[in-house]
Amino acid sequence: MNKATFRARLHHGVLVMFAFMLLTSFLNATALLKNDLLKLEAVKLIDDMGTELQEKTGVHAYVIATNEHFPERFNLVEYSKQYEANLNKPYVLYIFAPYATITKKSEARGRVGIIPSSDVVRDMYNYDDVRDAGINIVAIKDSNTDEDKFNIGVLQAYSVLADNIAEAKGIKLTKTIPDEMGTMVMILRVLVYSGTAVLLWIFILRPFWMRRKNARQ
Repeated sequence: MNKATFRARLHHGVLVMFAFMLLTSFLNATALLKNDLLKLEAVKLIDDMGTELQEKTGVHAYVIATNEHFPERFNLVEYSKQYEANLNKPYVLYIFAPYATITKKSEARGRVGIIPSSDVVRDMYNYDDVRDAGINIVAIKDSNTDEDKFNIGVLQAYSVLADNIAEAKGIKLTKTIPDEMGTMVMILRVLVYSGTAVLLWIFILRPFWMRRKNARQ
């Protein structure tokens, strides 16, 4: 093997190792343990909120957004144990399963699970507030697609969860979704806007508004 070939192979090997390290770092950094439902933009916002929450409070907030059709009375706590190796304590795990069966008789579907690593973490958030933040948006009857409402619902629930934990620690987060999002969704229900309008606010207009607001301060 001549020197040129050796250098070329060495260079290639270094690039492959570097790419692998970047990929591993990305996978370890994400708050999403399983994602069958969320768009990349929603994942990015969740990761941003989760990173800020972890850095400021030390608490990790994870998400499982699954399209699995769980049967009635399916045990979400037992289900979550398969992900234990990827969980760093202290943590809280938010499970969003819109296709899970609630009761066969009513054919109602959609379950949410919120699983903390300890009672101490459980006391940092209001279970009902976090649960309702997502369910209320998904339950709205309007022209938004299920996919759009799933994205918005998980984002809102995760934001409320993060804000609850931060507030319990006496800390203010800057990357969570403000409460007026709920008001906006109610307005959209009345005006029967399309799901695109909601996503436009979350992914484009709100970040632009936040940048302008921060620039003025």
